[in-house]
Parts: sequence; structure tokens; C-alpha cells
Amino acid sequence: MKRALLLIIILVIAGVTAYKLFFGKENPKEEIKEAPLTVNKSSDAFNTSFAGMMSDYFTIKDALVDWDTAKANNAAIALEESSGKLPVKGLKADSTAVETAVNYIQSIQSETKGFRGEQSIDQKRRSFNMLTSELYDLIRTVRFDGQVVYHVRCPMAFGDSAEGYWLSAQAKIVNPYLGNKHPTYKAKMIGCGELVDSLDFSKKQ
Repeated sequence: MKRALLLIIILVIAGVTAYKLFFGKENPKEEIKEAPLTVNKSSDAFNTSFAGMMSDYFTIKDALVDWDTAKANNAAIALEESSGKLPVKGLKADSTAVETAVNYIQSIQSETKGFRGEQSIDQKRRSFNMLTSELYDLIRTVRFDGQVVYHVRCPMAFGDSAEGYWLSAQAKIVNPYLGNKHPTYKAKMIGCGELVDSLDFSKKQ
């Protein structure tokens, strides 16, 4: 009886030891984590160029506030040109960050062309929403630290339940989706919106 009990104990110990040997080790693949994008403080030349591009974007936004499609188209041309001149290759960043930034810039240039091709102001605003998304991601990728940029949401940009976003240099809300000449609201809804983010990388370098 004692021998049987001893045999059982030995078998249990052997089983536990075998389990630890085969399954107790951590999978080395699980320890591999994706490296974060590394971007150092931007140069003055880069910030100056980026600020010029942001100015062109803000001009589009202001034109949409005024329902001025001609001015918005001209600003879109300027944005396409200024985004193409960004000295991204000289950015103080790792190669992954630079490649990501280049992809966003190409998307911005493509979206500005699409923006100009839209005939109605409603379609232009939808394109502007896409443009905003690309630019927002670009700012976060390169960690632009030349100014604070506010990310703003309009919950009824394309109807009562379809939201849209825009970027602003000021915290004050001036809505480019409803604007000051809305056929129903006129200028009453120009302050509609909420701040959802503020990008200030000057304090995070």
C-alpha cells in the first residue's frame, strides 16, 4: 500500500516537472513588442514649413465657414503645394516615422485634389473631414511643436447623427460644417461643437 502511494507521488512530481519544462517557459515571440515611433524636437525650418501648411488648411476651414467654395478651392491648391514641400526627409526621426509621415502627406495631397473635384459644398465638407483625419494623424506622427492645434468635433456635421471633425489654432469653436449661412440655422449653430483633443508637443519633447 505504501509502495503504491509512493509510486503515485513520484508520478505526480514527474508530471508537474514535465509540464513546467514544456509549457512553463514564456513564448519569446510574445515578448517582442512593436517599437514606438521616435521623433526628436523638430527644427525651426521644419516647424516654419509645417506652420505654413497648417495656415493653408485653416484657410480652407475659414472658407467653409463662409460657404465660399472658390476660396476653399484656392486654399486646397496651396495646401497641396505646401504639404509637398515639407522637409520630411530632414525630420529628426526614425525611418518608420519618416515613412509614415510621407504616407500621410501623400494622402493629404490626394484628398486636396478630391476636394477640388467635388461640386457641392456638402461633398467638399465630407472631403474636408477626411483631410482633417489625415492631417491630425500627420501632426501626431511628426509631433509638430510649433503651435497648439485643437481637434474639434461637430456631432451633426452631416445631419442630426453624422459627426465631422476639424482642426483649429484657437480653442474657440467656429464650425465649418454648419457655417454662418446655413439654409436652416443661418449663423445660429456656428458655435456648435466640442473640443476632443489639444495637440501640444512643445511640452512633451
